[in-house]
Amino acid sequence: MEYLVIAFFFGLATALIGRAKGSSFFIWFLIGAVTLLIGLVAVVLYRVDKDEPERQCPNCHKALKLYVQVCPRCGTDLYLPDPAAVRHPGVR
Repeated sequence: MEYLVIAFFFGLATALIGRAKGSSFFIWFLIGAVTLLIGLVAVVLYRVDKDEPERQCPNCHKALKLYVQVCPRCGTDLYLPDPAAVRHPGVR
């Protein structure tokens, strides 16, 4: 019974940190509840999705992260854009 309480709180802490970084609450909750301390360390070291550079799809103009290779809206293959066309949300 004690293990379940500890697992729940590790899962909750991991999920809250993961959600703050822009990821799925539920997936990080499962990772934190199953792996406990390892999951918590993993979410702390995980990248912040909100701060990733963005660009626009040349076809449908949807804002996409720079690491996306195919536009999920229109299916256009995306190549590295001109550095002037990249938006850095974390940098002012």
